[in-house]
Amino acid sequence: MKLTTKLLAATCIVSASAASAIELEVTHWWTSGGEAAAVTKFAEAWNATGNTWLDGAIAGSGGTARPIIISRILGGDPMAATQLNHGRQAEELIEAGLMLDLTEVAEAGNWAEIVNPPSLLDSCTLDGRIYCVPVNIHSTQWLWLSHAAYETAGVPVPTNWTEFVDTAPALREAGLQPLAMGQQGWQQNLAFGAITLAVAGLEPWSEVTINKNAEVAAGPEYAAVFEAVVDARELARGSNVQDWNQATNMVITGTAGAQLMGDWAQGEFAVAGLEEGVDYSCLPGLGLNAILDTGGDAFYFPVNRSPEITAAQLELAALLISPEVQVDFNLAKGSLPVRGDIDMASANGCMQQGLEILASGGVLPSGDQSLTPDSQTQIEDLMAEFWSGSMSAADAQARYASIIASAD
Repeated sequence: MKLTTKLLAATCIVSASAASAIELEVTHWWTSGGEAAAVTKFAEAWNATGNTWLDGAIAGSGGTARPIIISRILGGDPMAATQLNHGRQAEELIEAGLMLDLTEVAEAGNWAEIVNPPSLLDSCTLDGRIYCVPVNIHSTQWLWLSHAAYETAGVPVPTNWTEFVDTAPALREAGLQPLAMGQQGWQQNLAFGAITLAVAGLEPWSEVTINKNAEVAAGPEYAAVFEAVVDARELARGSNVQDWNQATNMVITGTAGAQLMGDWAQGEFAVAGLEEGVDYSCLPGLGLNAILDTGGDAFYFPVNRSPEITAAQLELAALLISPEVQVDFNLAKGSLPVRGDIDMASANGCMQQGLEILASGGVLPSGDQSLTPDSQTQIEDLMAEFWSGSMSAADAQARYASIIASAD
């Protein structure tokens, strides 16, 4: 039966290649300079098969794009493929029978053996069937530092979050922004999560994010986290940009000392022509804990009524996780590949640090893999209010604990 399944999947893929060229609309929210350079690698690989990638980029973050994507699928106007984060974002669409089952392609490609860590494929799996193809590993616990800003301030580049906080007065005195921060809840929640792991550590984070332990969320470990976020909030005062890549550009241009942002920031540094270790530094785990979450992006394929498009969808799914495409895309994106069997020797120092942490097993699931979209949205709304106003640490912690208590 297993051999038959693999043969059926292979037949679907071959038949798509042999048929007339197929145009597939692919939606995503990769619109910054670095992101656009990365998604082009996917488009070029698909177009090289004789088919056509119809780019459906949606401006704005995932928070803007996801409702549009989901609305189209529910409204009967599905795209052929769409980016989402691997996790629970498509759970209800899968349960409604609106997402294509990729299990045959996954078995033919031996995804269970090549995807590392296995939790990425688990996040694409529901009731034993696979519904998405993971394409990268994005981790969010990174501190990015501008060498030019520290040269202006006349102090050494920090090697961890504690040292960064200590250098903030020198940056302010030099007329620089200590911490660049976009004014969006998801960015502020990302920073909160990174600080949580650095200050509270892995065990309390796991109890809250994975086990939904509201008592820990209301306890002393998280009290220290919220006090640290109050300090970070002051360091971010004056960073009046919206989008994450605008904040990254402040670090690139030396007008800000640092940014808390995921590893996708590497794509912006690459497009700007900056060199890791010379023009900027990157500190995974904020230089305090060699731990990274394994969030990232996956592609789902909405069900349609055309056998030709379905065959092409299966072909594209296999292509996105193929070795050469994985290398090309992730080198451009700044993310880690989901395949554990490819050569990433050409990756820069930041990616090499991430690969070493991945190889050592210092990984944990992302919030998207543990919390429902509703819970994530509630937390992001809280963080937007907390970071932009004067809410006390105690009040923010109480509201956060309440959200965790009702999370599923």
